Amino acid sequence: MSQYFEEVYFDVEKAIELAFDKKFVLNFYEYLKLKGAKKVEVDQFLNSSTAEEIVTTIKDLQEYIKGGKDNLHSQLREGYGHIPKPQARKISTYLESILHDAYKYSNDRKRGRKPSK
Repeated sequence: MSQYFEEVYFDVEKAIELAFDKKFVLNFYEYLKLKGAKKVEVDQFLNSSTAEEIVTTIKDLQEYIKGGKDNLHSQLREGYGHIPKPQARKISTYLESILHDAYKYSNDRKRGRKPSK
C-alpha cells in the first residue's frame, strides 16, 4: 500500500466520527477519483479492519433501530441511545454509501472497463 493511501483510512475514520455529529462530508467515490486510487488499494481497503468496523457499525445501528427487549438490544440502547432513530437511519445509510462507493470504484477500475458516466 502506498504512503498516501494511508491518509484515506484516516479520512474515512474521521468521516465516520463526523457522521455521528450530523456532518456527512465524504463522497467516497469522488474522493477516490480525486486521489487516483488504484483498484488494488481499494480492494485492500474493502478487506481492511476499517471496512469491517463500518459493517459492524451498520449492523449495530440497524439492530438499534429495530429495537427489542433482549440483552443485545439493551446494550445497543446504552451505546446508541443518545442518537435519535431517524438520525441513526441517516448514519447507517451514509456508512452504506461509503462501502457502496468503494465497491463501485473497484468494479469501475477493472481492466478493460471504462467508468460509467
